[in-house]
Amino acid sequence: MTAGRTARRVVVTGVGAVAAGGVGREAFWERIVGGRPAIRRITRFDPSRYRSRIAAEADFDPLAAGLTPREIRRNGRFAQFALAAAAEALADSGLRTEAEDTDRFGVCLGTAVGATVTLEDEYVVASDGGRHWEVSPDHGMPFLHRAMHPSSAAAELSLRHGLHGPSSVVSTGCTSGVDAIGCAFRTLSDGEADVMLAGASEAPISPVTVACFDAIRATTAFTGDPELTPAPFDARRDGFVLGEGGAVLVLEELEHARARGASVYCEVRGWDNRTGAYHMTGLRPDGYELSEAIISAMSEAGIAPEQLDWISAHGSGTVQSDRYETAAYKRALGEYARKVPVSSVKSVIGHCLGAAGALEMAACALAVRRGVIPPTANLLRPDPRCDLDYTPVLARERRVRHALSVACGLGGFQSAMVFSAPEPDPEREAEA
Repeated sequence: MTAGRTARRVVVTGVGAVAAGGVGREAFWERIVGGRPAIRRITRFDPSRYRSRIAAEADFDPLAAGLTPREIRRNGRFAQFALAAAAEALADSGLRTEAEDTDRFGVCLGTAVGATVTLEDEYVVASDGGRHWEVSPDHGMPFLHRAMHPSSAAAELSLRHGLHGPSSVVSTGCTSGVDAIGCAFRTLSDGEADVMLAGASEAPISPVTVACFDAIRATTAFTGDPELTPAPFDARRDGFVLGEGGAVLVLEELEHARARGASVYCEVRGWDNRTGAYHMTGLRPDGYELSEAIISAMSEAGIAPEQLDWISAHGSGTVQSDRYETAAYKRALGEYARKVPVSSVKSVIGHCLGAAGALEMAACALAVRRGVIPPTANLLRPDPRCDLDYTPVLARERRVRHALSVACGLGGFQSAMVFSAPEPDPEREAEA
C-alpha cells in the first residue's frame, strides 16, 4: 500500500446507529460515554439450556424507526437495522438524494451472519420444530429467498434511496464493518463515486449462533449481574457478550462535501486489512498481523505513533484476543503504546460481530467531533499482561485529532483504520 494521501480525500458527514441501550446516534453515544453496559438475560428465546445466557439486545421498533410495513415484512432484522441507521446518517449529513447524481452515489455494507434469525425462525416453522427432515416451501414466508442473500441489505438501501452507484456487501467476519467502510473509502478515493453509504449491520442473537459460540467457549458463561460483564482486559473476564445492532456513515469526497457546505465529522485517512493464515480460532501471541495492519493504515494516513490521541480497541473480552491486541499495539507503536489511551465500547454494547467495527468507527467520528474518549466499562482489576492505558470505567475529555480503530475476526482477519479531525476549509475561512 502506498504511503501518503490518496488521490481524492474522503470525509464523514453523517452518522447513524442502532445498538443495545438505545436506538439512534445520541442514545448510542450517551450509553458508551456513560460506560453503562446494556447487557441482560436473553429475551428473544429461552436461553436456559445454553452455556452463555446473556446478550446486548437492541430494543428496536422498526415502525418507530420509520420503516414501512412492507419493508419490515420483506427484510430480516439485520437489514432493518441498516435501513434505520442509514436514514439517520443521511438526515444528519443534510444530503438530499433527489439533488444528487445517483449514478455517483453508492452503498457498501458489511455483515458476518446476515439474516441468521430469519433463516432459523423459518426453518423451525417449516420443519415443525425440527420434526420433519423433508419440508415444503409452502410453509416458508414469501420473502425467504432474500434471507439467503446478505446482499439484500445493500440492495434494499439502494432501492429505498434510489441509488445507482457501486453497491456491495463485505463479509469478513468480525472485521466486516471496518472493511466495508474501507472499501467505500477506496471507491471514493479512486473516483468511482462521490458519496457512499457505508457501515455494517448484524442481528445474530439466535439459538444457532449462541450454540456455535458455546461450542468454542468464546462467549461468557457469567451468571451474575449481567451488567458486570463483559470485562475486556480485566483479569476476571471469561469471554465476550453477543450483541446486535448496526451503524452507517455517509462518506463523501472532500470537495463534494465542501461544495454543498457540509459539516464534516472527520477525514478517513488510512485503512488496511491482513489475514493470519495461522488458525481458524487461534492467534499468534506476538500480534503480528494486526500490528502490520496498524502500521500500514498509519503509513497511508501519514501519521506517526505519537500523533495518535485514542485507539478504539477490538476489546472483545476473551483472554486470547485481549492479549494478542496488547502485543500488537506494542509492536506497532513501540514505547508510545503505553501513553495513548485505548478503550473498548464492546464493554457496553457487546460484540456485534460484523457490525462491531462500524459501531466503533461511529464512536471514533463522534469522539473526534466532541473531544471525549469513551471508557472501558467493568475494567476493575486489569490483566497484568494487558498493561496499557485501557481507560477504565470513566470517560475522559481529550482533544482527538487522530483516532485509530481496529478489528479482529475468526480466521485471522485483522483490520485497522485511521480517522482524523477535519482540516479547515480555506473558502469558508476566506468568507469569514
